[in-house]
Amino acid sequence: MFDSLSDKLGGIFDGLMGRKSLSEDDVNLAAREIRMALLEADVALPVVKDFITNLKDKAVGQDVIKGVNPTQQIIKIVNDALVDMLGGADGETQLNIDAAIPAPFLMVGLQGSGKTTSTGKIAKLLKDKHNKKILMASLDVYRPAAQQQLAVLGEQVNVDTLDIIEGQKPVDIAKRALKEAKSSGYDILFLDTAGRLTIDDELMTEVEQVRDAVNPVETLLLADAMTGQDAVNVAAEFDRRVGLTGIMLTRVDGDARGGAAMSMRGITGKPIKLIGTGEKLDEIEFFHPDRIASRILGMGDVVSLVEKAVETIDENEAKKMAEKFKKGNFDLDDFAKQLKQLRSMGGMGAMLKMIPGLGKMAGQLDAAGMDDSMIKKQEAIMSSMTKGERAQPKILNASRRRRIAEGSGTRVQEVNKLLKQFEQMQKMMKQMKKMGMGGMMKSMKGLMGGNPQMDDLMGQMESEMGTQPDNTGLGANPFLGSGGGMPQGFPGLPGMDGMGGNAPSKSSFTKSKKSKRKKKK
Repeated sequence: MFDSLSDKLGGIFDGLMGRKSLSEDDVNLAAREIRMALLEADVALPVVKDFITNLKDKAVGQDVIKGVNPTQQIIKIVNDALVDMLGGADGETQLNIDAAIPAPFLMVGLQGSGKTTSTGKIAKLLKDKHNKKILMASLDVYRPAAQQQLAVLGEQVNVDTLDIIEGQKPVDIAKRALKEAKSSGYDILFLDTAGRLTIDDELMTEVEQVRDAVNPVETLLLADAMTGQDAVNVAAEFDRRVGLTGIMLTRVDGDARGGAAMSMRGITGKPIKLIGTGEKLDEIEFFHPDRIASRILGMGDVVSLVEKAVETIDENEAKKMAEKFKKGNFDLDDFAKQLKQLRSMGGMGAMLKMIPGLGKMAGQLDAAGMDDSMIKKQEAIMSSMTKGERAQPKILNASRRRRIAEGSGTRVQEVNKLLKQFEQMQKMMKQMKKMGMGGMMKSMKGLMGGNPQMDDLMGQMESEMGTQPDNTGLGANPFLGSGGGMPQGFPGLPGMDGMGGNAPSKSSFTKSKKSKRKKKK
């Protein structure tokens, strides 16, 4: 959602790089360009004015002008201003899940914003991550099958839903749900209210009556990020009539410019607490302003990347896989597992965006043909093989390869390319411990099948990993290594385990080979 804004801010900061000092005119020029970037991203004008005023107050001064690295100080000031704009400290964006039970959560919003689906997503998130006992109830008696939709969602996420009684009014359903939640010991009660195509007095009056009947601890507005500034107007009206405690943005994986999200806090004063990142029921995240600000400024989001890894990687399986990688004896089954895991973490592009210094390169993957569709195609090819063929790819003769191509809907050339890449990967894994990161990148160029665009991209990544400054404020942490770069000790992904900044260089690997030859002589 923030890709366009991120690119424009990155260009502004690139123009400031290399200067030993920044004058007040430089700061003012940068502020004007940032102002235009925010307005083009559809951020509300009052929010932009406050942002620029805050930025200038902090940036224009002797400490910045005479700083050792003034450009990085400007980036830090912009980062802090973005965090303030997006919602401040993380504590303010947390859900009130530890209130006296049962804690009513009132879900409000317009029809079509994904309110019912998001209710199921939040319920699943709190059940799985916080072990909460949850009851969901639909108060939407107007939209056809709305109550049945929530019941189906409840079955999918294994969360209880209130029994449906035909003809009952929304306020009466809310009271019955609260009584049931109290008597059955539920921790949280989700009340999914009815939506309308536009805000009207009837809708607001009904929501006010439900609010008065249950006294919710959280009143969450579900807003579609694709609606732009209109979402801000909707939030302001709901807050005026009902009183919001927070906002969840849906469809942030779309091509919205991000201005609505950045304007919500400034216009309503209410924090964004959750974001929906896709259509699946597990594609939801808590909103962390500091992490989002880091992503916008191209500084990555290492913490979220680690959290995703912890959620998707089985530790025991990862250790077994790491041992196979070290020995270089993994097979196509193992390769398929790695591709599946890569997709579960959002794909290569999503991972690159979270690694400091590599976010700009994520978009180049699509141009080079390294998108998720390629990974799915490779998975289809391996799924069309027998278990024996995946264990011993050497037995794949011409007739078998034709059968696999037909079964996977691909061409024989694509099957051949996959097998060649797998063969190269096996060789690379055997040498990786000795070659270091630079040698690994050179090997990966061959692994990409001679694609000129990928050769250029790998060269950029090789350069970035050696020169990328630490903008995370984390210092020499064990995940990033001593100077940024690729993750260290990242189990379960091809080539990541144990590959940190301290690996031997290629030259030392060459010397060791020469010394072995001398001993043999």
